[in-house]
Amino acid sequence: MIRNHEIDYKIFGEELQYVEVELDPGETAVAEPGAFMMMDDGISMQTIFGDGSQQQDTSLMGKLFSAGKRMLVGENLFMTAFTNTSQGKKHVSFASPYTGKIVPLDLYNLGGKIIAQKDAFLCAAKGVSIGIEFQRRLGTGLFGGEGFIMEKIEGDGMAFLHAGGFVQEKELMPGETLKIDTGCIVGFSGSVDYDIQFIGGIKNSIFGGEGLFFAVLRGPGKVWIQSLPISRLASRILAYGTYKRKEEGSILGRFGNMLDGDGY
Repeated sequence: MIRNHEIDYKIFGEELQYVEVELDPGETAVAEPGAFMMMDDGISMQTIFGDGSQQQDTSLMGKLFSAGKRMLVGENLFMTAFTNTSQGKKHVSFASPYTGKIVPLDLYNLGGKIIAQKDAFLCAAKGVSIGIEFQRRLGTGLFGGEGFIMEKIEGDGMAFLHAGGFVQEKELMPGETLKIDTGCIVGFSGSVDYDIQFIGGIKNSIFGGEGLFFAVLRGPGKVWIQSLPISRLASRILAYGTYKRKEEGSILGRFGNMLDGDGY
């Protein structure tokens, strides 16, 4: 069996992180377009159609199908491969696109499969397969929102996800259940059962401000949780940008903002 490329790595930074991948001669890392930050001389870049994994069908229709699956999960049709073509060790770095953390995943020790949010993938060792994971249940399919079509990352090498805010890793015991906002899920191991439940209650539905549904994760397995989904951050920025603040034409001005809890 052909194993994925075995790459070493180091993560730098606290809230705006980047990951430095060490490549031995002939080793390759693949990444989303736009994730590249910097690299040593002696590394070649090549744009590839699909994910470049061993699992990918090399026929034209197979490549089109693989690329189409990536479009469904919100990823680019193409990926960029970075190969060490020199004689010594070289380094290439990839940066997270927004404030948060980079989550390293050793797929070999995680059962070979991770289910992740459709925009969470950052980079991986060549040979890791990135596809789609349709949820089986009707309720999940109709109401899952961010959790309906998720990303399936398979292989036995290293893969890296990015998440917003603080990231918490939880180990669920067999039968243990966690209820969570769908947007706060970064990913979970393939052994975790996933479903969507209705919150219930007319007051919760109308006035709760948390949406009508939440995700239910049931162990055993690992779950990675983000405190600030990019969708939540974007909606707050949009609301702030379109809201007319009190000092703009208000007779209360700055004092009105203080009464409203906005500080100075």
